[in-house]
Amino acid sequence: MNGQWHDVIAVEKLEIGERTFYDLDDGTHVAVFRLDEGYAAIESMCTHALFELDDAPIEGDQIICPLHGARFCLRTGAVCSAPAYEDLRTFPVRIHNGMIQIQESAS
Repeated sequence: MNGQWHDVIAVEKLEIGERTFYDLDDGTHVAVFRLDEGYAAIESMCTHALFELDDAPIEGDQIICPLHGARFCLRTGAVCSAPAYEDLRTFPVRIHNGMIQIQESAS
């Protein structure tokens, strides 16, 4: 069963390399990124220490937790380095009627 799609931001308002945020009804805080090639959406919370990733630095397609340095792939949510061992929750992203949307059902 597919989840509901949510409008996040108009495509033209998010430049390559930027991020924005969206809070789902269940309180999940999602970071949405416009990458060089496409978009990505992750739950903005490190799985190691439950530290918010809103201002975390990005290197290539990885986000780095500023607390302990854990790295995650923005595209897949996969852990790229310790101390984290649990992947980030990711969300499907699409463009619909000029809006960047995320889907509530997550991987």
